[in-house]
Amino acid sequence: MARKEPGKVERIAADLRAKIESGHYPPGAKLPSSAELQAAEGIAFQTTREVYRVLERDGLVVTHMGKGSFVTPFLGKITRDGTGRYQPAAREAGGARGAFEAELNRLGLVYKPTPTDVSRERPPREVAAALGLHHSAKAISRRRVMRAGRDEADQAEGFPVQIATSWFPIDVAGGSRIEDQDTGPGGSKSRLAELGHAQRRVRETIEVRFPSAVEAEALGIPEDRQVYELTHHASTEEGRVVEVAVHVMPASIWRFSYTWELDAD
Repeated sequence: MARKEPGKVERIAADLRAKIESGHYPPGAKLPSSAELQAAEGIAFQTTREVYRVLERDGLVVTHMGKGSFVTPFLGKITRDGTGRYQPAAREAGGARGAFEAELNRLGLVYKPTPTDVSRERPPREVAAALGLHHSAKAISRRRVMRAGRDEADQAEGFPVQIATSWFPIDVAGGSRIEDQDTGPGGSKSRLAELGHAQRRVRETIEVRFPSAVEAEALGIPEDRQVYELTHHASTEEGRVVEVAVHVMPASIWRFSYTWELDAD
């Protein structure tokens, strides 16, 4: 059994963390291989694995089997403004295709468009129930891995920041631009408003869990890295739910911000 060296693990991880945070190893940079770290520090192979596990848990490093360990493409947090992001002026700012793109723009990041898998299929039972559909009925689904870049010069594909799947009743959105790849300025919420189904109330629930193997691969994170699962229900003034969206987001790069006005005593 390999000898455990906790003191060395902490020291070496702290040294690499400092080099990452100082920019010595910038986002996306390849880190020393296990063999290189072993030789430089005089440590066992198991110790190098523990070092990189510590950095992975901190959200600083991602390891790809057969390729090595790399600094995560994005260091920091993306703040999701849960209060104002869905206001028409916010989600349409600068011609943005919805709240996500507009939010990235405000944070100084760049939205990287990705293909959207648009189909008509049976939603999960809980989604069907929320939309008021029979469990065997189909709905419109829009599924994609959403990506961002640090600036316009960033690698063309950017880096994944969330998986988003949205569901809409066919009798509400069938045959509309919601079934197109590009839903236009303001995204699906603006198109629903044009169809006479403006959203007036939003309810969101957030849970923390570990990703599935498929989700971890799509997000480029280890399976032991926690994610937020945010479920979004949007309803009309009459109370009909016309959209259910499920977002899977790495906990290491997202934070949520909410503001409420309270009644005076």
